[in-house]
Amino acid sequence: MEKLEDRPLFGPAGNAESFFAAGHKSSLEAPEWLKQHHLDCYEYQCGHGVRISEDAAAVLGERARENGIALSVHAPYYISLSSTEEEKRLRSVDYIIATLKAAAAMGADRIVVHSGSCAKITRREALKLAADTLQRALIAAEQAGLGHIYICPETMGKVQQLGNTEEVVKLCMMSDRLIPAIDFGHVNAQTCGGLKEKADFAAILDLLERKLNPYQAQCFHIHYSRIEYTNAGEKKHHTFAETEYEPEFEPLAELIAERGLTPRVICESAGTQTEDAVEMKKIYLGKRAMK
Repeated sequence: MEKLEDRPLFGPAGNAESFFAAGHKSSLEAPEWLKQHHLDCYEYQCGHGVRISEDAAAVLGERARENGIALSVHAPYYISLSSTEEEKRLRSVDYIIATLKAAAAMGADRIVVHSGSCAKITRREALKLAADTLQRALIAAEQAGLGHIYICPETMGKVQQLGNTEEVVKLCMMSDRLIPAIDFGHVNAQTCGGLKEKADFAAILDLLERKLNPYQAQCFHIHYSRIEYTNAGEKKHHTFAETEYEPEFEPLAELIAERGLTPRVICESAGTQTEDAVEMKKIYLGKRAMK
């Protein structure tokens, strides 16, 4: 069993508009920037492909260690774990391995992977295909010497996407090397506003605790942002300042503090992810102080 982490970590997905406005041009400058903002982690974005060189990844990793920033990597968005076309699923395994290699080069300990679609097949069929793809990825990762890096299947935001909370948990039950990436904005969008009360958030945490091992349930991965949605689910990410959109972070922060959880909390606000990650950390610290 992995050693449980001692505190939650907070940071952004990619670089905020303020990062570039301050004159920064490269993600290699992100670790020092985040330390200046008293943040603890950073999710490097490979959503449109794994394009970072091994040398650049090594530099990013060295700077992250120097500044106390834990790293994760978001795998390409076009990965499809549940495609009905085997060729696409096999390519998805290749994309996962490429992401794991980039993560290894920078010393990241986890990658986030979209779960897939179930628009043309039943959710049960999609889940079976996704499980098969993930199993192939785990085997390929072990063979490539990359089995030490966690793969995090992510909860998705659209109604016809695979990856509600229960489905992600079922996938993670396959292996200790899988950690759930619970995107609370996505969950709220997919359920058309299902995260209203503290009890709604608690039900998700209870499910993780019941079904997964202590590390998976306590040190899981979080994505958070306010998200606009329609009856089809996710429409658009928003900022903390746009309070007409949900979900609220306070109930989740309170539960993290009360239960002594130590997740990796990544902010995906639209353009203000650094500032909003700082705000999330302040909210959590306030809740912890009141505990």
